[in-house]
Amino acid sequence: MNDPVHDHATEIFVAHRDLLFTVAYEMLGSAADAEDVLQEAWLRWVRVDLGQVRDTRAYLVRITTRQALNRLRTLKRRKETYVGPWLPEPLLTSPDVAENTELSEHLSLALMLVLETLSPTERAVFVLHEVFDFGYDDIAAAIGKTPTAARQIAYRARLHVDGRRPRATASPRQAEAALDSFRTALETGDLQALLDVLAPDVVFVSDGGGLRLAALRPVEGVDNVLRYMAGSLTKAGGTFTSVPTTVNGNPGLVLRLDGAIDGVLALAVEDARVTGLYYVRNPEKLTRVESETPLASR
Repeated sequence: MNDPVHDHATEIFVAHRDLLFTVAYEMLGSAADAEDVLQEAWLRWVRVDLGQVRDTRAYLVRITTRQALNRLRTLKRRKETYVGPWLPEPLLTSPDVAENTELSEHLSLALMLVLETLSPTERAVFVLHEVFDFGYDDIAAAIGKTPTAARQIAYRARLHVDGRRPRATASPRQAEAALDSFRTALETGDLQALLDVLAPDVVFVSDGGGLRLAALRPVEGVDNVLRYMAGSLTKAGGTFTSVPTTVNGNPGLVLRLDGAIDGVLALAVEDARVTGLYYVRNPEKLTRVESETPLASR
């Protein structure tokens, strides 16, 4: 027999699911963990008396945030034993995410990596306020603090992020142009063209998670990056191909070696030059790069 109350709760949850997943993913940097958080949030949501809920969106985000905070603490312990640099799990996203300039900026691997330097509570407050535009009353309820405390945490988190975020965000057109130039130079082996598109202080970060070959620390400076990339291509052998795609709302490449996915490359672009290359090779993080993951900020 159908339960009308349960069915209504399900309809509400499904209507907000993309938003809840985006909140959890933005806090965790892992789609698999975000899915687990949504499952936990759902189990709590169906036990709620809907008659006592004034704002279902805010209430669902509150539940999701609390579960994500619990998961963040677990992830911190897991990352302490991670082999090499840790990068967020890349997601193949739809054009509408790319058109949402603010969301796509915050979803970029470069900025999500900056969020890793925040405490769990700071990250939750920053994400809810800066990305999803929640007020301090709702944020305070989600993190178990007063609105005044939430405001102070938001201020500290914003200062921290602003001091580390890209100096100048490129327009989508500039980012696509830089990606095209980089891809062409890479596939043709044109060293001068690579020098022209890469910034002198470019940083290359690769994530193999101990399962695939990757640099154990970030490679800094254009000369070192070029040497590392050339050496990696030589060691890999086979034929590399690259396919332009939208990664976390930003231009990126899916790289294949002899037809099989080798990794996903995301770029940070400032002043029409590439300042960051983020290459995810860990196969456990490449499960969502062949079909789009729906994301939402509302």
